[in-house]
Amino acid sequence: MQFLKKSDPQSSQQIRSICVLLFENFSNHCLANAIEPFRAANTIARKRLYSWQHVSVAGGTVVSSSGLPVETLSWADAQPGGDYLFVMPSYGFKSYSTPKLHQILRAARKRFKLLGGLDTGGWMLAAAGLIDNRQATIHWDELSGFAEAFPEIDVVEDRYVLEDTVATCGGASTTFELMLEIIKKDHSPLFSLEVATLFMHGSSGERSELFQERTADRLMREATALMRRNIENPLTIPSVAGRLKVDQRLLENRFNAEFGMTPKAIYKAIRLREARRLIRYTDLTIAEIAIRCGYQNASAMTRAYRLEFDATPRSDRLSG
Repeated sequence: MQFLKKSDPQSSQQIRSICVLLFENFSNHCLANAIEPFRAANTIARKRLYSWQHVSVAGGTVVSSSGLPVETLSWADAQPGGDYLFVMPSYGFKSYSTPKLHQILRAARKRFKLLGGLDTGGWMLAAAGLIDNRQATIHWDELSGFAEAFPEIDVVEDRYVLEDTVATCGGASTTFELMLEIIKKDHSPLFSLEVATLFMHGSSGERSELFQERTADRLMREATALMRRNIENPLTIPSVAGRLKVDQRLLENRFNAEFGMTPKAIYKAIRLREARRLIRYTDLTIAEIAIRCGYQNASAMTRAYRLEFDATPRSDRLSG
């Protein structure tokens, strides 16, 4: 049960700070995928787990590749520091990789716990000498050139690379996955899954991949997506394994490795978090929510809810 307490961000008093360093022609898709998971984490927790600011080298309005303007503070005025610095260029990134920027990034290494190169931002971190002798990735259009320009870096075709003090990823969709991984490390796999659920991450396109080689991460996405699609009438775990065409023992081993919990416990957690969402954001009765979340009656759901969240559904609704 220690895992369950750790998975609850309500117990965290720390507000982690994020700085996004923007450049002209950045991808607003990438920006949204970087910030929205943290915004969702705050929403789910009903408290500020993360704060963020947007900066640029010179400050002022920075315009994305699709014309979205974002007001930024200048780096000199903001003097940012904290937990995460995400460097976010997109088109024209090489022209922004100047000696002045490299100096800024080298100084930032001492002021932030982690530096992240998003989209083509890995190039800037590499040019500043911040990822020598490490693994890194970049937007896949630039992989070959990246490897040739920085032979001292182990360039990999992974969707993202997350180490203790540096991270890189390949584009907008992989930015979202990287942020989920960061939230997982900050809080727990279960809380990261809850954030992913808000965006229906992993809920589509899985069935067409059933006969492709599966990674452990893909299997977890397929399994939890299947569970989310079957909340009102929960499947048995043998049925989940059967639909995914995997051995039940393999499925259980993967869940224990990823979550430290059984598939049955994760399925229950998914149902209860859907119940909590409906309690907080709809006017449905507790009895109706219980049925929608696979419980025979409100009393059964209330008992499970109290054990999971240390509150009753009614008290949770009133507190909001």
